[in-house]
Amino acid sequence: MSRINPKYLLNFALMLFCLSVSAQNETKKDESHIAPKPLFRDPIYDGAADPTIIWNDKEKKWFMFYTNRRAKDSTAKGIKWVQGTRIGVATSTDGAKWTYKDTCNINYRMKDVTHWAPDVIKYKNKYHMYLTIVPGIFNDWYHPRSIIHLTSANLMDWKFESELKLASDRCIDASVFRLPDGTWRMFYNNENEGKSIYYADSKDLYNWVDSGKKIIKDRGEGPKVFTWKDKNWMVTDSWRGLNIYSSEDFLNWNRQEKNILQTPGTGEDDNVIGGHPDVIVNGDKAYIFYFTHPGRTPENKGVDSFETKRSSIQVAALEYINGEIVCNRDKQVEINLKH
Repeated sequence: MSRINPKYLLNFALMLFCLSVSAQNETKKDESHIAPKPLFRDPIYDGAADPTIIWNDKEKKWFMFYTNRRAKDSTAKGIKWVQGTRIGVATSTDGAKWTYKDTCNINYRMKDVTHWAPDVIKYKNKYHMYLTIVPGIFNDWYHPRSIIHLTSANLMDWKFESELKLASDRCIDASVFRLPDGTWRMFYNNENEGKSIYYADSKDLYNWVDSGKKIIKDRGEGPKVFTWKDKNWMVTDSWRGLNIYSSEDFLNWNRQEKNILQTPGTGEDDNVIGGHPDVIVNGDKAYIFYFTHPGRTPENKGVDSFETKRSSIQVAALEYINGEIVCNRDKQVEINLKH
């Protein structure tokens, strides 16, 4: 029987080794962009909510801004823990792994001011934030709120520009979208009108004209408007998961029958409804970043504790099926946001 040349055996072994290393590297590459559950928890107060995400050109990272309620603050009685907050910031290179950075330096001086629900956009090399302000820390929900406009060159230091004159003295949760004609539309929650969605328009992001019109009558907050799959969408938080609407003209909105993120998931910190989201369209994919109160399960109804206060940020992929948006929050999310 002829013997196999040892050189051929060595070459064959080297080839198998290279294939094995290549396969392992490919696996590691895939795993490096798998989003964990939960996606992010704030290390200071553990109250991250209402996320909004934008690319930072200078740092070459994605920045996540979020309301950070004081879940860990045992001295905050009643509902005061959701007030007295500062906007937190986390960063990521891919949208999968997030690291806490700091809180924003917002040049709006007021004793015990509360910062809620930022919306951040970029236009002409300047960043714009539209931020909900509560003028103090209160133990009930019936106090004035307003939306202010701030600008920044670095996404951390923010200059106050103006307080917007909107439909009432209790308006929150701005979502700014550029219309096809190049003007800007802000969708927001008018709490004095049954927490329905109103809008205002601007040509330059500085001067806003309020419409005084209710375009979504359903109760809900945290509107987010985006375009995906050649359709215009709005998602709102109705506290029964998230309502989904579509529109041809950004004025008349049709609600789809089924909410998303209403059925609890099975992942860690994801066994409850999803709330107040942002949507990032990246290429042909769309991802929804939302928050949960993991401790607010049926058996904990009425319980006031750290576990029922704390909140986590999660991410899921959206799917477009038969003309509607659906979301399976239990599917593993491979995400590598590009810019």
